Formats: sequence, structure tokens, C-alpha cells
Amino acid sequence: MRCTSWLLGSALFGLMSAAQAAVDPAVLDRPAPTPIRASKIVLVGDSTTAVQGGWGPAFCARHVTSFLTCTNLARGGRSTYNYRAEGSWALAEAEMRTPGYATTWVLVQFGHNDQPGKPGRSTDLQREFPDNLRRYVREIRAAGAQPVLLTPLTRRQFADGVLIDDLAPWAEAVRAVARELEVPLVDLHARSRAVVQALGPVAAMPLAQAQAAATPAQVSAALEGTTVGAAPVAGAPAAQNNALTEPMGQAKVAFDYTHLGPDGAALFATLVTEEMARQVPSLRPMLIP
Repeated sequence: MRCTSWLLGSALFGLMSAAQAAVDPAVLDRPAPTPIRASKIVLVGDSTTAVQGGWGPAFCARHVTSFLTCTNLARGGRSTYNYRAEGSWALAEAEMRTPGYATTWVLVQFGHNDQPGKPGRSTDLQREFPDNLRRYVREIRAAGAQPVLLTPLTRRQFADGVLIDDLAPWAEAVRAVARELEVPLVDLHARSRAVVQALGPVAAMPLAQAQAAATPAQVSAALEGTTVGAAPVAGAPAAQNNALTEPMGQAKVAFDYTHLGPDGAALFATLVTEEMARQVPSLRPMLIP
């Protein structure tokens, strides 16, 4: 008898629960769904943008909303020439043509490896470098995407307390192409140069990829206002060889004045975000300062 009563009670409870569920407005009275309008950013460039040593990872992780996909296709050791020649640009074009996105923006930042002394990478500043940028812009637009050009991130090398602005001509070439083709410009070179000069050689050292690996000679030189590379002989200061510290092969984690650790990535990703919000107002709602 008790068993029968329990079964009847359980059945009644089930019927009551089913009746309540049947009239639950959260289930039956749903409004018509509103399709999302998601967009995408594709990052193209060298190691100063790439996933290891660049500002790109911090930008994608901290500065975009969930309605803005962020794909980092930057690769260390690449210039405007070999990024295309090796097939990386073909992968970027495929990303631009992925259906379903309201708008796709492609951010292009080169310059470091276009400089002289980079075998298999260097380009001619007067002609090839700007021509390569023009071709990238044309092909981005042909794919239905929106180009954004970035001037190259500054290096953090100093002489007597003054930043060595060795990338200035490449930054100016990017500015000229942006003006000519009416492309939004993120002047990362100008912004980063001002910040690094204000920090000085000592305060800029923690921005490096492996800040703890700085040698006593490098720290001592920075305190005197000058940066030096890893000395080939103990106690013998040497200028940094940028061709060696920006390799084409497997990325390495080391102290230098080019690549970024977490602090450097966070700082320069914030600068990129600020400039993107100014130069591409339609992106502003999807960016997190």
C-alpha cells in the first residue's frame, strides 16, 4: 500500500512539473532571434606582431570583444617580400574570404626585416618595399576586406640617452603609401618611439622578451645611457646585431631590444588599440581600451 501511494505521489509530482514546464515562458515565448554581426581582424607582419615576441597576442587576448575574431598570422623574420613568397600571404587571403563576417580588417606591419643585411628578406626601400605594401593593399580590397597599415614598432636601442631611430625611413614609407592609397594608418612607430624615449634605456629593459637574461654589461651600459648587444667576449661591449636577433628560423627567447615580453606586449597592444579606435571609428565599439 505504501509503495502504491509513493508511486501515485511521484506520478502526480511528475505531471505537475510537466504542466509547469509546458507554460514556462522562457521556453515557449522566445522572441525571434536576432542574427549576430560579427567581424574579424587578421594580423599580418613580422616578429614584433607575432605570437612569440610581439604585441599581437596581448591585442587579441585583451582588446577585442567577443564580436571581433582576432587571427594572428604574423611570423618572425618575415619582410614584405618573403611573407608572400613563402605562402603566408595566401593563408591570410583565405582568412579574408571566410564567409559570415560583417567586415574583415587586415592589419599589416612590416619594416624590421625589410632593412638591409637580412639575407633572403631585405627589400629596396625606395621601390620594392612601398610597391609590396601597395600590392598588399590592392589585394586586401580585392578580397572584400579593409586594409589598415601600421608603421613598424620601434627598437629600444639608445646612444647617450637618445633613442636610435633606425626604422624612421621605413615608417615614413608606410605613411606615404597610406596617404597615397587613402588607407587608415596606425602610426605605431611614432607612438612607440615617444614612449620608449620617455622611459629611457633602463626603464625600457623590462619590456624585453627575456628581461632577466640581460647581462651585467648590458645593465651597466644602460645605466650610462647606451644599449649594447650580448658581448662576444666577456666584458667587451658590442652593438646589437639586429640580423642575428631577428632570425628567420625557429623563434628564440632571449634578451634583446626588439622583441617583447608580457609587459612590452601589453604596453604596445594598448597603443595599437588606442590608435585603431581613432583611425577606424567603425571598429571602436568592438575594441576594449
